[in-house]
Amino acid sequence: MLKLNNIQVIYSNVILVLKGLSLEVPDGQIVALLGANGAGKTSTLKAISGLLKTEAGKVTDGSIEFLDRRIDGLDPEDICCLGIVQVMEGRKVLESLTVEENLRIGGYTRRDPAGVRQDMQMIFEYFPRLVERRNQLAGYLSGGEQQMLVIGRALMAKPRLMLLDEPSLGLAPLLVREIFEIIQKINVERGTTFLLVEQNAQIALRIAHYGYIMENGRIVFDGPADKMRGNDDVREFYLGLSEAGRRKSFRDVKFYKRRKRWVF
Repeated sequence: MLKLNNIQVIYSNVILVLKGLSLEVPDGQIVALLGANGAGKTSTLKAISGLLKTEAGKVTDGSIEFLDRRIDGLDPEDICCLGIVQVMEGRKVLESLTVEENLRIGGYTRRDPAGVRQDMQMIFEYFPRLVERRNQLAGYLSGGEQQMLVIGRALMAKPRLMLLDEPSLGLAPLLVREIFEIIQKINVERGTTFLLVEQNAQIALRIAHYGYIMENGRIVFDGPADKMRGNDDVREFYLGLSEAGRRKSFRDVKFYKRRKRWVF
């Protein structure tokens, strides 16, 4: 469905962020993009959705193809209309509007009122808490409820591909588990494809079909999610677990970072 072919991204004509990055997202799958802060994960999503332009960034080399059509260089609104919707890090609800108004704005580009009403009901079934809050201002929701709202708002656009940026950020573990279970359910029941950016590698690889690991603007490792979960290097470096299953200390991880440079 989506192919990034050796793309390079530069900000302000000076700062090189992505350095020949390539990845693929097959139709109907969940693909996890993992890495530490500053690896270039969010820039990758913005390159796909066209939002680099809002931050003086641009794709200067390579290509991005969606459903066999080249989309790098298109405006964000055109990319959205093609079926790609990005859920930003930090939730970004419209605080002065109600939950229902936020959801309706998600379906702004659609011209099928009956379908919009049907999808609104579907979202309330996925996120029952939003039913109770439908007339409440979005700014008064909890962090978990806001995350549910922005995922629901994105679904209202009827995307073929959804880009999720750190959906677990700032949430309690029980809420994280609930939201990831719903993401998996949406993927299975609606066939929505996901490119999921996460620092919580353990839970991301639990629901993903395939994973990529980024370092310093490049892909350094990729593979099926189940094999990545069993890979000793991934377990140590990203899950923080030793061979015995105990969590590594900060000193161990620092030593490991100096020792290991992802040569597979």
